[in-house]
Amino acid sequence: MAEKQAEPEHIIAKPNAAAEAARKRQRQELELQRERILDERTSSPVRRAALEAALTEIEARLALIP
Repeated sequence: MAEKQAEPEHIIAKPNAAAEAARKRQRQELELQRERILDERTSSPVRRAALEAALTEIEARLALIP
């Protein structure tokens, strides 16, 4: 009987753990994209503007992740 009482907590905790893992993966993916952009060097002003725009978008998305 005690096993059945513990089961709902496990069921509730599992989706939270999955959501947390998904957030961590998303954050890691965005951080890797950010690093790649920061490491890229270019003399083209058009390319530089595109990289700056991408960086701004990535940083905004990172800020939304709790």
